[in-house]
Formats: sequence, C-alpha cells, structure tokens
Amino acid sequence: MNRVWECTGAHARHALGIVKILSMLLLTTAMFLPAVSHGDDRREHDRILELRASGEILPMAEMLERAGQVVRGEFIEAELEREGGRHVYELKILDADGVLHKLYMDAGTGELLQHRRRNPGD
Repeated sequence: MNRVWECTGAHARHALGIVKILSMLLLTTAMFLPAVSHGDDRREHDRILELRASGEILPMAEMLERAGQVVRGEFIEAELEREGGRHVYELKILDADGVLHKLYMDAGTGELLQHRRRNPGD
C-alpha cells in the first residue's frame, strides 16, 4: 500500500477533527437540503454526485486533508466551481489568528492552485 502521508499524535487528532466536522456539516446539509432545495440546487447536487462517482473530482475528506497540510484552522465553507476547463474547490479556512484563508484547489488532482489570505479588519 502506498501512503501519500502519515500523521500521528496531534496531527492525527487534527485530521480526524476536520473529518468529523465535515461529516457533521454534510449530515446537517443532507437533513435540510430537501426542505430548502430548488430544482437548480438539486441538479447541481446530482451533478456533484456524478462527478464523484466517475472519479472526476476527489472526495471532500481528501481535499480537507490536503488543505490541512497548507493551513491549520477551522473549516468554514467549500464551493465547487468550473474554471478554465476544470473543476476547482474553493475552501475557506479560519486560522487561530483570525486570518481567513481561501484555498483554490484542483478538484481532480488536489493540486493547490492559489492561496489567498484576508487578515481581520481587511
């Protein structure tokens, strides 16, 4: 088995924490989605499921693991967009100093494309 990375101790707890937060977020979203969903939202949701099933985009848990290697903090939001002929995740993470990080990552490869920071008060 090839391992991309291995973490222990605090790193493992941090990664597990991110996965737990994401799981709760996805569960909460799934619970309320039918109540607030519109036709376009449902089609977008179905399209994302198709992209995952076909392997065109990586699982969100994997993207969060990769993002955690770039910046530590609280996961805030994720968006999947189509830019320049590829799917791109925009991940927002708030670090311990209150800096909001926006990571733009290729959804198919996990490659970090851009990293923007917004300091508190900007």
